[in-house]
Amino acid sequence: MTSSPLPSVPPSPVLTKVPERIAFMAAPTEVARHEFDRLTHQYGNCHPGEADVVVCLGGDGFMLETLRVVLEQNLTVPVYGMNCGSVGFLMNPMLEDNLPKRLTTTQAATLHPLRMTARTMQGDTHEALALNDVFLFRQTRQAAKIRVDVDGMVRMPELICDGALLATPAGSTAYNLSAHGPIVPLSGNLLPLTPICPFRPRRWRGALLPSTAQVGFTILEAEKRPVAAVADSIEIRDVVSVHIHEDRNLAVTVLFDPGQTLSERITAEQFSA
Repeated sequence: MTSSPLPSVPPSPVLTKVPERIAFMAAPTEVARHEFDRLTHQYGNCHPGEADVVVCLGGDGFMLETLRVVLEQNLTVPVYGMNCGSVGFLMNPMLEDNLPKRLTTTQAATLHPLRMTARTMQGDTHEALALNDVFLFRQTRQAAKIRVDVDGMVRMPELICDGALLATPAGSTAYNLSAHGPIVPLSGNLLPLTPICPFRPRRWRGALLPSTAQVGFTILEAEKRPVAAVADSIEIRDVVSVHIHEDRNLAVTVLFDPGQTLSERITAEQFSA
């Protein structure tokens, strides 16, 4: 007996009516500032806390900064990116005509950040959020030595490497992919843990962890082999331990044009040359 295919149901739009209040945020580049002037002259501008939608003008790096601002200020406003950079994986094309109407046709992706807690040799504790990844890297010519814990259990007593990273599904196509880590679908509820240039164990390719995992990195021989930790663009140097988990209490909504959703882009990336 064959079953009939289920009908395809398109995602419900986040913006059900044409937005009247748009907050534009622009990267400090000539192209982005030029578009900022044009768009705010045409559509006006308001504070993100009073907006129906935030429109981010820049590249992926500035998009991550904008999303972090939205998270840190506990805003529930969705964010729509317009590409004024290079790759623009999180962005949409720079088309300004009838922008408010276009926004009502967008589809949403909900992202949860990683929360990093890093302790330094000086005894300081730093926290930061990351929507792409948290990675560690050696600060000197000597390889780092890192112990890897998962949910309080030592999984690797000593990883000798240039570094290691834990990525979100959205960030799995960025640095993680360059380090030969796996691409993870948004719906996978998985976090790729990937070594960066591992020396020992030489053939270890990393692991796929459940999104509930609590990951700990302990730096061995920290004074001799200093290590820095980076959560997206926040860098903490001379760390001795780093703990990371996905914070499901925080979420940000990113908007994409029809047919160009983040899930589709992640899938397409797996078939690109």
